[in-house]
Amino acid sequence: MMNAFSRRQFLLGGLVLAGTGAVAACTSDPGPAASAPGPSLRPTPTPTALGEPTVRRTLTARPLSLDIGGIEAKTWGYVSDTGDAAIEATAGDVLQVDITNELPESTSIHWHGIALHNAADGVPGMTQDPIEPGESFSYVFEVPHGGTYFYHSHTGLQLDRGLHAPLIVRDPQDAEDQDVEWTIVLDDWVDGIQGTPDDELDKLTGMGSGDHNGKKGMGGHGHMMHGTPDRVLGGDAGDVMYPHYLINGRIPRAHRTFKARPGDKARLRFINSGGDTIFKVVLGGHRMTVTHTDGFPVQPWETESIYLSMGERVDVEVILGDGIFPLTALAVGKDDRAFAVIRTAGGQAPHPDVDFPELSSTGLLLSSLKPADRALLPEGTPDREVSIDLGGQMMPYEWSILTDGQSSSATVQEGQRLRMVMRNRTMMPHPMHIHGHTWALPGSGGLRKDTVLLRHGETMIADLIADNPGEWAFHCHNAYHMETGMVSSLRYE
Repeated sequence: MMNAFSRRQFLLGGLVLAGTGAVAACTSDPGPAASAPGPSLRPTPTPTALGEPTVRRTLTARPLSLDIGGIEAKTWGYVSDTGDAAIEATAGDVLQVDITNELPESTSIHWHGIALHNAADGVPGMTQDPIEPGESFSYVFEVPHGGTYFYHSHTGLQLDRGLHAPLIVRDPQDAEDQDVEWTIVLDDWVDGIQGTPDDELDKLTGMGSGDHNGKKGMGGHGHMMHGTPDRVLGGDAGDVMYPHYLINGRIPRAHRTFKARPGDKARLRFINSGGDTIFKVVLGGHRMTVTHTDGFPVQPWETESIYLSMGERVDVEVILGDGIFPLTALAVGKDDRAFAVIRTAGGQAPHPDVDFPELSSTGLLLSSLKPADRALLPEGTPDREVSIDLGGQMMPYEWSILTDGQSSSATVQEGQRLRMVMRNRTMMPHPMHIHGHTWALPGSGGLRKDTVLLRHGETMIADLIADNPGEWAFHCHNAYHMETGMVSSLRYE
């Protein structure tokens, strides 16, 4: 019997280092390598069409100590049979990932952005029973599309304990002509430093009364955020002021260094795995050419900076200059940053707080991109349209999704084209994520996205083809908003 669907679960792992495929040391007490799960292993029900797995991995979720740069955080994470929790595959591969839960509470894995079969989606109470402490579970699924993805638990605030890792799926149709490639994981960090994410949620939910809908409560929310408002996103960008912001698991003063040669063509795969932080990504002295977002190719677009909300991914290409360059991810509305360095020459690295012209550039919103021709869905008229209203308030801290004015699932029939008209009726931005599908955004020429950022007061239209039966979660990817009610589902009739 599945428990009621109310909380989500997320997972940590090793973080890919510059161009090496090695991983950051994630624990001072690694213990033995994870062994194959024992008799308690429960398999994912799989469609008969799936072949034998071509990629196999074994993971253990367990408490560990994480060194984020001279600071040790007691947290939770993954121990992998390969020593690296990042997973790499090729489009069309069948993955088998066996997970053993050594945490003190239940967990699961959601494969963010992957159009897999419903039973492998990893949402306790909706697609599977939770994996209880001491139990093991086997996920088996195909990865149909290339791209930059990640996986994470889908219970409570486990995402914000750092429980996540990259999932990179090679696309045979990509040129792959880069000289170097780096996966860049952006994160906000509180766990084991000043309490836990659950402690932060307790602070938020104990704030009293007030309204964050419409025009009520706009004169100041009395909560813990006091950062500078962003001129593009506006409103209130986040709820938690974290003590640290990380690039590949390191704080700015103990930053990562990515090494290459002058003139190298670099591909950077950015993943925002944060719980509550939108980042503005900037590479000093360079313009970046966006090539993909959420796994799908786009018409190339040059920009100096990019907004990346929680759950979004973006791939860029850069021809590297000669020197030492700051790679900065500004924590929007929080007056802080994550930081790393790209080095193609000798000399002293810039200070993490360095100011440079690109920081003040107008950031690119990924929803404004246009799709590459090969990413387009077939043209068509929607068979069904649903109205999705995003609501919520800071005092008391509660968030919601209404479908056609009701607290119920959106419904669709297989084969239909569904139009979701999403309206953000709050003063905060919300990164909305759909499981098992990828939207096409008519306002952006059919841009393919599984996570879209709605600014405060914004309306966005998103279409999908109902080609993957089941019940699929649909929610805000701010961990604290989802935990307090901004979650619904898409259900096939």
